Amino acid sequence: MQYRKLGKTGFSISEISLGTWQVGGKWGEPFSHPNADKILNAAVDGGINFIDTADVYGDGESEKAVGRLVRSRSEQIYVATKCGRQLQPHVNEAYTPEAMRQFVEASLRNMQLETLDLIQLHCPPTEVYYRPEIFEVFDQLKEEGKILNLGVSVEKVEEGLKAIEYPNVTTLQLIFNMFRQRPTELLFKEAQRRDVGLIVRVPLASGLLTGKFSATTSFAPEDHRNFNRQGEAFDKGETFSGVDYNTGLEAVEEIKQLFPDQPNLAPVALRWVLMFNEVSCVIPGASRPEQLTSNLHAAELPALSEQQMQQVQAIYDRKIKPQVHQIW
Repeated sequence: MQYRKLGKTGFSISEISLGTWQVGGKWGEPFSHPNADKILNAAVDGGINFIDTADVYGDGESEKAVGRLVRSRSEQIYVATKCGRQLQPHVNEAYTPEAMRQFVEASLRNMQLETLDLIQLHCPPTEVYYRPEIFEVFDQLKEEGKILNLGVSVEKVEEGLKAIEYPNVTTLQLIFNMFRQRPTELLFKEAQRRDVGLIVRVPLASGLLTGKFSATTSFAPEDHRNFNRQGEAFDKGETFSGVDYNTGLEAVEEIKQLFPDQPNLAPVALRWVLMFNEVSCVIPGASRPEQLTSNLHAAELPALSEQQMQQVQAIYDRKIKPQVHQIW
């Protein structure tokens, strides 16, 4: 495992880390703590020292599992959680300094920790980025010892650029993968200039970039890949990175041909993300221990060649870019 600096936090974190949206099992299934414990402990055994969760994952159960892991291991494990998505309705007006404070305190109780290494606003409405009082409350929480750092998870490049104008924003979490390349144009450079750590989520485009899906693949009724393809429940870009499913399958077939010696495309897709030095870490999820093993394999792959990078870019430009580039 290689380690990179997480921006202004100063943390040295595993370049392959772990996202815990589905750590309790497959999307839509009841949360399994034994499953979560297996994956989380295997992650630490594999050199992972940064774990990303959120108060809404498994309705708080993911946070409980992560907290239990941290308390049971002797290694330094950095924990990032998120807040804001519990607001109903999830609108600008619902964001208040008092609500943010309550969320932080609830996460601390959930994980039975005294301090959060990193708290992230969880894809707030765009208007929130223009309200300094929401960002200022986290300075108070830091003074009280309840948090060490503030970050923001964003949907759009424009939101990321606005978020990092606040000096207390130390990290940015964003979607970046072979099917979502716009952040490289400006956002990466600005984040690097401001020493903001970049945490990459959805690196496999909701599994599309594993190369294991086909036109006949079915998803469970409660799986967002079944019900959110047009953004019915939350931002469409979170599901298959906003790419039309069949177009994505066609592009994946072309990408596979660039790596004929790789039976599983997932580690290649993760290695592609890590080719960008501005990235601090990538946080693929895992609903089974075998998926974690596959993700860790990316750390062992050699760097992609310049020709391979250009070929992936060409596929994106031709098939994917017209659909998604200017939206997010």
